[in-house]
Amino acid sequence: MRTTEHDPLTVRRHPASPRAAVLVLHGGQADSERPARPWQLAALRMGPVARAVTAALPYEDVLMAQVRYRVRGWNGDRADPARDTLRALDAVAERVGTVPTVLLGHSMGGRAALHAAGHPLVTGVVALAPWWPPAEPVDRTAGRHVIALHGDRDHVTSPAETADCVRRAREEAGARAGMAVIGGGDHGMLRRAGLWHATTAALVAHLLDPGSSPDPLPEGCYGTGEFPVL
Repeated sequence: MRTTEHDPLTVRRHPASPRAAVLVLHGGQADSERPARPWQLAALRMGPVARAVTAALPYEDVLMAQVRYRVRGWNGDRADPARDTLRALDAVAERVGTVPTVLLGHSMGGRAALHAAGHPLVTGVVALAPWWPPAEPVDRTAGRHVIALHGDRDHVTSPAETADCVRRAREEAGARAGMAVIGGGDHGMLRRAGLWHATTAALVAHLLDPGSSPDPLPEGCYGTGEFPVL
């Protein structure tokens, strides 16, 4: 698959006949018109995570790609990364057909994933330290499996706001939504990086193939009480 200047996807792994896809969505800024670049820190941060996910895929024929944002900012009601993610999902459908797709997003990428969760291809969302402001819409998560991991030492995005969004997705949209707290985890996923990577990889594998890849999270992550600390 050849990448062009306006291609919404950077494909990292393209089997001959994919039966599933994983799209990686990196973070960004609240407001910025600067062009997004693959060498910016927010994009590079997802490299080790994506490699861990690729190594743990439950089968070989999974397309792995990164969504290419046009600009670095969310930019208010424009929600530019969410629009780019929808374009990327349409591109997947056009190129390889209707394959179940998991969205893996960090920070602003987690917000974009939430907004794009209603796309027909999407079956699940894994959000890492997501930026989910209060009252973020959750209706698009209906029928999806949504999981959030958030460090308790995150000073950029709020674990409490993530927990609220997870509960609302479950109660208002009927999503299978859960959350786990990474004890000592920071926003950049540098502290306890091994746990971030291993848990994320296992979650993506589970969403792709729940029959052979068990959910790595304790059942309490889907309960009504406080979310477990890993």
